[in-house]
Amino acid sequence: MTTHDFRYTLLSPQHTLTECRALAPGRYQVTGNGGAIQAGDTLLVTLKGSRDLSMSLVVEKVRHLINPPGQWLAVASGPVFRELAIHNWQVDCDGCGKRIDLEFAVDASLGKQAQPVAAELRLAELGWSSHEGKHWCPNCQERSA
Repeated sequence: MTTHDFRYTLLSPQHTLTECRALAPGRYQVTGNGGAIQAGDTLLVTLKGSRDLSMSLVVEKVRHLINPPGQWLAVASGPVFRELAIHNWQVDCDGCGKRIDLEFAVDASLGKQAQPVAAELRLAELGWSSHEGKHWCPNCQERSA
C-alpha cells in the first residue's frame, strides 16, 4: 500500500489529477495520470477551493486506461461531506498575540454550530491548543510546559 501525493503544491505534468468528484458522501471518483495506482493505495488530494487543505482517499478499485497512456480511473473512499464548505478565520494567541489565518473544512449541512468544532480540530492539527475560549500557539505552549 503506497501513498500518492496529488496536492496542488506538488504537481508535475507526469503525475496529476484530472478530476476528483463525489459519487456519494464518502465515495469519490478520481481520474489521474501517472503514479501506478493500485487498490489499497492512499491518494492525498487538495480540497477544491482551498489553498492548503487536503484529504486522504483510499483506493477501492482502479482501472488503467489504454488511451491516453498512463491515465487511470479509480473509485475511492474518504471523508463524508454532504456539502463541503471551506472557511477562513483569524485566531490570535492569548499568550503572545501571534495571529494565524486558519483555513478549515466543515460539512455545511451540519449548520453554523459545526464550524467552531471543525476550527478547533484544525487548530489542534496545526499544533495550537485551546481551553475555555483561549488559544495558545506552539511556542507559548512550550514556554508554559
